[in-house]
Amino acid sequence: MQFRVLVALSLAAATIGGLTSASAQVATQVPDPVPGAKKVTLQRIKVHSAALEGNLEGNSADRDVIVVLPPSYASSPRRRYPVVYALHGYSIGAEQWIKEIHVPQTVEGAFAKGTPEVIVVLPDSKTVHNGSMYSRSPTTGDFETFVARDLVAYVDKNFRTLPRRESRGLVGHSMGGYGATRIGMNHSDVFGALYVMSGCCLSPRSAGGLTPELLAKLKSVKSIEEAQKLGWMERATLASASAWSPDPANAPLFLDLPSGQDGDDVVARWAANSPLAFFDQHVADLRRYKAISVDVGDKDGLKADAEKLHQALNRYKIAHGYEVYPGDHTSAVAVRFQEYVMPFFGRNLAFQ
Repeated sequence: MQFRVLVALSLAAATIGGLTSASAQVATQVPDPVPGAKKVTLQRIKVHSAALEGNLEGNSADRDVIVVLPPSYASSPRRRYPVVYALHGYSIGAEQWIKEIHVPQTVEGAFAKGTPEVIVVLPDSKTVHNGSMYSRSPTTGDFETFVARDLVAYVDKNFRTLPRRESRGLVGHSMGGYGATRIGMNHSDVFGALYVMSGCCLSPRSAGGLTPELLAKLKSVKSIEEAQKLGWMERATLASASAWSPDPANAPLFLDLPSGQDGDDVVARWAANSPLAFFDQHVADLRRYKAISVDVGDKDGLKADAEKLHQALNRYKIAHGYEVYPGDHTSAVAVRFQEYVMPFFGRNLAFQ
């Protein structure tokens, strides 16, 4: 096996949104190249999103997107393909995401090992605070609608897709796993198969870990430029608050933090954005999926949340796959993408 060094995200419930600092590096396993694997084509494009226009943080409405076209795309000009949308985690963008899951090698390897060819789309949802949480917020912009509507519409218009929900899959890791869960519940009319990799932020969160010193530091910030000089944890706190407790009247960051008499109200707003809190409202939506799968490493701090999602699906007898595999938050993500995620969509998307 080949190994690369990646920054690990160790996520814990004690911090806002379930995010802690990237304080350790781990050797991340990458599957060996599959002999004879045919080459895919990577296209780097810009996709304009009306849903992101006018956001208060100034995040660009023109998003970088990486599109992976299968080996036969150029040689079979009349053929149409299912599409897998893959969402990255917090503090990285699409370019770092393809390195983390070792694309294009893992996509080529999956095809060479028998997964039917699909188009893979990897949008960049990084913001001024390093992550959108794939949520709907006037402060960050409506990244949920960007993914589920604007991006899908662009891809269907500009590439040879099979433009129906049964031929669209959605997967994400960490913050992207949260995004896949949230968007999957809210947009079962758009996607037909769903895969959640080590999803963060699934449970309602408290203000635990937000010390008075930290809150005072954040409240003293006078500009976005100043906020961008903060440490990883501080920026993760601002990213979560920007997404889940926006406040258009509270310049310069246009967000609310839990302090004073309004602290409980802010925490309640965070909880309202937790998939396990609104799970019961979306049982009928989840039943629409042909297949759902959830996985997590046995040494991942997010294992408890993954287990809760598994239990919630079981409670309503919603068929799904669930696996706890040997590994931490990032160690096996490339292997999982090639050996499990891609074959899952190959089995469960409609190819005609």
